[in-house]
Amino acid sequence: MRGLRPSRGSSARGERGVASRERARIFGVLGDPVDHSLSPAMQNAAFVATQLPHLYLRFRVPARALRGALGEARQLAMGGLNLTLPLKEAVLPLLDALTPEAERIGAVNTVVFAEGGKRLHGDNTDGRGFLAALRGRATIRGTHAVLIGAGGAARAVGTALLTAGSASLTIANRTLARAERLAEHLTRLGPTPITLAPLEALAQGRTLERASLVVNTTPLGLLGAPLRLRAEASPRACLFVDLVYAAEPTPFLARAARAGRSTLDGTSLLLQQGALAFELWTRRRAPRAAMARALRAAGLGAHATPLTRRGAAATVSSRRPPRS
Repeated sequence: MRGLRPSRGSSARGERGVASRERARIFGVLGDPVDHSLSPAMQNAAFVATQLPHLYLRFRVPARALRGALGEARQLAMGGLNLTLPLKEAVLPLLDALTPEAERIGAVNTVVFAEGGKRLHGDNTDGRGFLAALRGRATIRGTHAVLIGAGGAARAVGTALLTAGSASLTIANRTLARAERLAEHLTRLGPTPITLAPLEALAQGRTLERASLVVNTTPLGLLGAPLRLRAEASPRACLFVDLVYAAEPTPFLARAARAGRSTLDGTSLLLQQGALAFELWTRRRAPRAAMARALRAAGLGAHATPLTRRGAAATVSSRRPPRS
């Protein structure tokens, strides 16, 4: 199986002694990099809590291998997929159908296997998950938001911000052309003013003077790359959000915290978007408390290793619980 590269340590070890009449299926997250993903810990905890015999794994899949990986997923009759960098936009032409939410965002983070796996339906839970994560922390209506990045996650967050009533939006990105494409896409949602800025403007404090919400959607914190930021130029009540989740605060959030600003990392978004994906796949209410406990207890992901198609099937067979 060249397209899918599962990693070790993705299952809920020692907790799968539940009985279920459902056939065990493989679920997973596709992306590159993907070793850091805590989705397996969260989703496997959800399967245990709901007494489902399924298994959720990581699969390292670069964009060039996505078509083949989806073909392998069909052959394995997988139960569902999540997508992360760099696949959220690349997957669009490879799916059989998109939900209105995915079409509006222009990116997919969740794939549902419909009609017994014959059709792949794309959805996006990032926007709804983002708003749920901010509930009680920030009021979107009337905010002056700064969005850092212009990829698939930025599309979801930007769409959510404008739909929820943000008063203005500034997109800061390294590549101006990509930011322009995102702005053009978002202008279809309504007349909200959208401006563009280079990343350098953040270091100088420009674009931050009126900001009430600053959201980093880039993987810079994940990659350990610095994102120069003059957080003290923002109003004292400004909230800084990083979609990256890690054991320690990212440099982006650490800089904002040193400036005395409120911060929020990507763990809450991971939980909320993952819970929504679980509900799409299983048609059951997500056990959010169990999923949150798993995230608190989990460490970073193990290194990914190649696994054959036969090996993937054997992994599920060896870990699924006995039938009643």
